[in-house]
Amino acid sequence: MLQPKRVKYRRPHIIKYEGHSKSGTTVAFGEFGLQALEGAWITTRQIEAARVVLARYTKRSGQIWIRIFPHLAKTKKPAEVRMGSGKGSPEDWVAVVREKCVMFEIGGVPEEICREALRLAAYKLPIKCKIVKKGE
Repeated sequence: MLQPKRVKYRRPHIIKYEGHSKSGTTVAFGEFGLQALEGAWITTRQIEAARVVLARYTKRSGQIWIRIFPHLAKTKKPAEVRMGSGKGSPEDWVAVVREKCVMFEIGGVPEEICREALRLAAYKLPIKCKIVKKGE
């Protein structure tokens, strides 16, 4: 699954996902994209699940672009540990997705297949999404 090769700080502060995305709000590479309608942290497992659905439904024809990357480490303390004594160790990696961010793009396949593949990929994500076309 996706994770950075190295990071500056092992246990970072939380990055908020409220507000609109500054960039990456239009379809840049493919013909259709999956745009977030709300902000959230998207885990590596959710990104991989959506990628697998897109690849399987298109029968690996065309191209798929993943426009988000999990840079943020989420920490967790072990079970049944008392309060205090510092921050927990990194458990998972998440991508910070803000509203209107285009997360996945697809191209090189017919429109009906693009729309259905992106619709199925949206089921794998914990946020509301919409399918956008290039130039909209």
